[in-house]
Amino acid sequence: MTERFALIHNPRSRRNGREDGTFRKRAARALGALFVHSATRTSLPDIVADLARREVGVIAIDGGDGTVSDVMSAIYRFYPADSLPALVVLPSGNTNLIAADVGFGLRGSAALERLTALARDGHLRRHTARRDALTVRWSDPARPATLGMFHGAAAFTRGIRIAHRPVLLNRFSHDLAVGMAIASSVGRLLLRSTRRKWLAGDPVTLTVGQDAPRTLDCFLFLATTLCCLPGGMWPFTSHNGAGLSYLNVHAFPERLAAATWSSLRGDPGAWMDASPSYDRGRTDRLGLRIGADFVLDGETLDSGPDGQTFLSAGPAFDFIRGS
Repeated sequence: MTERFALIHNPRSRRNGREDGTFRKRAARALGALFVHSATRTSLPDIVADLARREVGVIAIDGGDGTVSDVMSAIYRFYPADSLPALVVLPSGNTNLIAADVGFGLRGSAALERLTALARDGHLRRHTARRDALTVRWSDPARPATLGMFHGAAAFTRGIRIAHRPVLLNRFSHDLAVGMAIASSVGRLLLRSTRRKWLAGDPVTLTVGQDAPRTLDCFLFLATTLCCLPGGMWPFTSHNGAGLSYLNVHAFPERLAAATWSSLRGDPGAWMDASPSYDRGRTDRLGLRIGADFVLDGETLDSGPDGQTFLSAGPAFDFIRGS
């Protein structure tokens, strides 16, 4: 039995922006009205709302992490909670952390041909991986929730701003830009003029699950529902299981160089769990009050007038793998 899938194509994403339009023509011929390309983020809700009305059960997303986040957020808004579509992530953006964990493994014409063959044979969902989304809510009930999979604040936000400077982003791949941002950030820690400012962090009130809130100065905060990161990086405690993995690095942390090196190798030392400078764990929800912007899947978001956001694990999505 032939299955059907929709393909949302972001022509603004880094890798798609380099193409000559051939792929879009092929996709339009193959999928007809189920191939849609969104030139602006504001058009995605209407696109996803239409797919929900048509009860499309599989959506391929051709873009980066920001596009995946936008599509998941619109799905959360318009699809019934018990009928969420399966997702196919084609890595075409500036950031592709999600694709590194649950991506399809192909993009462009190769991905289109493979998906078409799987749909024709009724095997679209033959290989799937299930992951919770990371849902961010604000204290303002009128502000819609935003879904993503990787959250960062404090020093992470500063590093992303460096990586997204046009002088880097327009000349280098995102991975190289992020590497240069990390190098620049480390350089700032070595300079007396900026070291204390960066290491002093931001005042944060953190609530983990049902625990009492704690207010502290935070150098770096990360949270994710992914199970792996590119290059084997992993600063968290566990790779597996439902819920949120989080890392909170206090201001002026001890042995920061050792912790960074271990995390980049994917083997953060057990000593971190005994150190008062590092809080790591898994939970189903977090409260975060921070008077600064944060980053969700590569996009910078404001924390609202009162700085209060709430992070939770879920809903869960099935991600279709290429093999």
